[in-house]
Amino acid sequence: MKKLPIIGTMPIILDMDADSSPDSKGEEMGETAHSHACLTSQNAYQTAPQLLYELQVEIFARVPCCEYWKLQLLNNQFSQLLKSSEIFRTRRELGLVKPYFFILSSSDRRWTMFDEDLKSSQRLPKLSSDINFFSGDKETICVGTQLIVIWRNKEGITVWRYELAMHKWFKGPEMITPRIMFASACHGTNAFFAGGFTISKNGVEVVSIVEKYNAETKTWASILPMHRRRKLCSGCFLRGKFYVLGGQNENNENLTCAESYDEETNSWELIPNMLADMSLSIFQAPPRIAVVNDTLYLLETSLNELRVYNVNTNTWKKLGTIPVMAHLTKGWGVVFKSVKDNLMLIGASFNRLHSQKWGIYKSCPSPDMEEIHWEDICCRGGSLNHSILNCCVMLA
Repeated sequence: MKKLPIIGTMPIILDMDADSSPDSKGEEMGETAHSHACLTSQNAYQTAPQLLYELQVEIFARVPCCEYWKLQLLNNQFSQLLKSSEIFRTRRELGLVKPYFFILSSSDRRWTMFDEDLKSSQRLPKLSSDINFFSGDKETICVGTQLIVIWRNKEGITVWRYELAMHKWFKGPEMITPRIMFASACHGTNAFFAGGFTISKNGVEVVSIVEKYNAETKTWASILPMHRRRKLCSGCFLRGKFYVLGGQNENNENLTCAESYDEETNSWELIPNMLADMSLSIFQAPPRIAVVNDTLYLLETSLNELRVYNVNTNTWKKLGTIPVMAHLTKGWGVVFKSVKDNLMLIGASFNRLHSQKWGIYKSCPSPDMEEIHWEDICCRGGSLNHSILNCCVMLA
């Protein structure tokens, strides 16, 4: 931020909504030079509005993200400031970025936003869509400061996005090839979507199509397709590459292979037998994976085990059991996410068999440990049952 020496005792109060035409600027400069002899330089005066703007950005960057939408009620300038994403860029530069959970449970039609400690929550506005859109779990991902939700309604496969700064839902933009049950992963302000299946009058088609969404421009772009058609697969970013794991092919056969995409070379590498040691079934949820410190972790849901991947040997190491009953639902309704240096696990707990509330656990993993230890977390920010349809993490 620019530093301007402040001389004298009278502050300069600038009206940010005032006319900024050349004539008005000249009058203001004359009055300022007359009242404040210490600021006689035209360049020094022109720096003042920019200084005030930068101060405003730094001040509001420290306001909790859940309060940002209220700023647009102040005046048009603050509304434009939010739309420019300058506040969020400043938060990243100042190291103020924090994770937020967006969760939808089976008993609700509105998402709930939690802070990283799950001690406070905020309900998102209602999403205006038909009843078909709310049936079953949806495809969700956070990219930049947007929550992207993709699912079917009576018009077909539809994209909705929630913008944190505006605290509003917006429809679109639509995918180039609308589909669901794909793998997705976020990398900065870009999100990658691979595979899935399309729905048309001719039926369902499993595809190898890959698209990239840019949150800043709100546009979609096609990239090189995968080697295999696959649905019900999972995606992540690992060592700078977009990985797609498992899923089922066009014949509903389980795939044990994976693929990695290198954006620099625009190429896909097939990784045979990456999931060869996993128990797979036709009704199983997509692989539950998370990346912490550039290391990939996976839930073996049929055995309630945690495993860590060695990218050099294409092998998995067991790290012990997990405290949720993932085997009962074949992985459906279980949340497994990375948050900073921790793994977060949410689901029906062994310790709460007769409770309708969820169990929440976190752990700081390492590929070198022999057995992982989980910390039980108390959720104070809301009351949700243990049947979770969707959960994703936003860094803002």
